[in-house]
Amino acid sequence: MTTAEGVPFPGPPGEAADALPDVAPQLRALRRRRGLTLEAAAQRAGLSPAHLSRLETGHRQPSLPMLLGLARTYGVTVSELLGEVAPERDPIVRAGRPEAVEADGWIYHQAGAAGRAMQALRVRVPYTGQPDRVRVHPGEEWLYVLTGRVRLALGDAVHVLDPGDSAHFGSLTPHRIAAATPGGAELLFVHTLMQSAAADLCLGGDHTRRP
Repeated sequence: MTTAEGVPFPGPPGEAADALPDVAPQLRALRRRRGLTLEAAAQRAGLSPAHLSRLETGHRQPSLPMLLGLARTYGVTVSELLGEVAPERDPIVRAGRPEAVEADGWIYHQAGAAGRAMQALRVRVPYTGQPDRVRVHPGEEWLYVLTGRVRLALGDAVHVLDPGDSAHFGSLTPHRIAAATPGGAELLFVHTLMQSAAADLCLGGDHTRRP
């Protein structure tokens, strides 16, 4: 157990102090990788440069609040900060696992592993006869039409895609996707999971996530 400054509290006689992995090399490497000076990193983490220097040289052990603050500063998890390696994800996604999810008539089947930089889906798009809401967000999108026909609007251009057709575009381009045939359409859809202040911006609609 430690004080707010990371100095171990003395425990009862015979009780060993809590041991943490040596985070000093990881702290120094992460700061340098982010291109931060000691002063800049310390300011972001709410520490003094002298104290951060002691953490980086192993002369002090960080408390849990410090670990959380440093993890946020460097954009990593506490586990990564402690040098723990995440278990390798299963690269195989079996049919029917997980179950399909429905939202506003759109049916989503996960086609890729969770937690990746890209999300892959098999999507059933219902026919409504109405234009879908326009969407703008960071990242890229790729789609491939399996069945039916799809109407894809990119900016002022409108494209009708048949089975076997595909499209790949930057999703900062205002876009909307709709089925062009009464029976609906099915497509494979891949998009990057980029986060920013502009993410999930929808024009003329709510912030419901949808391709």
